[in-house]
Amino acid sequence: QVRLVESGGGLAQPGGSLRLSCVGTEGTVAGYAMGWFRQAPGKEREGISCISVRDDKTVYVDSVKGRFTVSRDDAKNTVYLQMNSLKPEDTAVYYCATVPTVIDHSGFGCSIVPSGYGWGQGTQVTVSS
Repeated sequence: QVRLVESGGGLAQPGGSLRLSCVGTEGTVAGYAMGWFRQAPGKEREGISCISVRDDKTVYVDSVKGRFTVSRDDAKNTVYLQMNSLKPEDTAVYYCATVPTVIDHSGFGCSIVPSGYGWGQGTQVTVSS
């Protein structure tokens, strides 16, 4: 079991950057593929990125590809989301969660769907001038 706590959100200007953190408490993230999700006002929660449990393979949805980078530091029990070139449409509450591991010919991967642990309080990101 792992409890996840998100932090690092805030107000950013368009084109700015923020780095979100997801820390595992009451457990470790080291044994899980991890994903980032977000929910904008009036919209359903959507998955935006994930990182595999091994080999640090990453997946991104098109709307954040090239702007966001997910990484993990298992020694610190933390997963990060570096967000650059922020846009107003990135405004949302951001959450992390465990996600499924996908194993194929290229090794360990991940799928951006929630599985098991997540939906803590999230962290608010607001992009506005």
